[in-house]
Amino acid sequence: MSIKSRSDIPAARRIVVKVGSSSISGENAHQIEKLVTALAEAHGRGSEVVLVSSGAMATGFPYINLTSRPTDLPTLQAAAAVGQSRLIFRYQELLDNWNIVAGQVLLTSGDFDNESTRSNAALAMEKLLELRVLPIVNENDTVATQEIRFGDNDHLAALVAQLVTADVLILLSDVDGIYTKPPHEPGAERIEHVSSGELLEHVEFGSIGAAGVGSGGAGTKVAAAQFAAQSGTAVLITNAALVSSALRGENVGTWFDAASS
Repeated sequence: MSIKSRSDIPAARRIVVKVGSSSISGENAHQIEKLVTALAEAHGRGSEVVLVSSGAMATGFPYINLTSRPTDLPTLQAAAAVGQSRLIFRYQELLDNWNIVAGQVLLTSGDFDNESTRSNAALAMEKLLELRVLPIVNENDTVATQEIRFGDNDHLAALVAQLVTADVLILLSDVDGIYTKPPHEPGAERIEHVSSGELLEHVEFGSIGAAGVGSGGAGTKVAAAQFAAQSGTAVLITNAALVSSALRGENVGTWFDAASS
């Protein structure tokens, strides 16, 4: 269906939700249960839901005796390998309360560049959704090098939204939307609505996410939102703590209109 505003979200056929590491790890680890509850409610309404979840590396750090994000690639890859299985187990454990089955999907940017692997990924996602499985997507950080160094899951989420032709993409962060300047600065105002094609040239981007844990920020979220919107998917950026309100169509976050087809 055509999603024109926040209030249309509860009736969306297909929804992609992205959550960052800083929103579900460390002092915010408790938010994963709130996130799963909101996803389950949307799933229960009949929507097809895809979750793009960061957090594998952050989840793995304590299991390999790390207290902060390392700088060398092999340790990052090891943390991702350890953390990914624990992260997906935690999601499935919570989804069991609603009798929802999760399906793990690990992708790299190369999977989208290659026509064959992109097509295979699309077919797999379609089948999972047809079976009422809730796909949980993450970058395959254990084998992907560039993504760990420079990438973020905001762009991955936009690519996934395009891959599955989602009606709406919800990007969750630690801030309740995009502001005209970093929200802690005097005079910062939340932007409620971004029209299709609007460039936001007046916005001063700060960072979103806990330092040393996540890799995304306000700039990456806006870039991902604009990419998805141009591909025909409406986008909402809001705080992870407000995910239930977002999925219920309440007036939260920053809304990006989808480009007309």
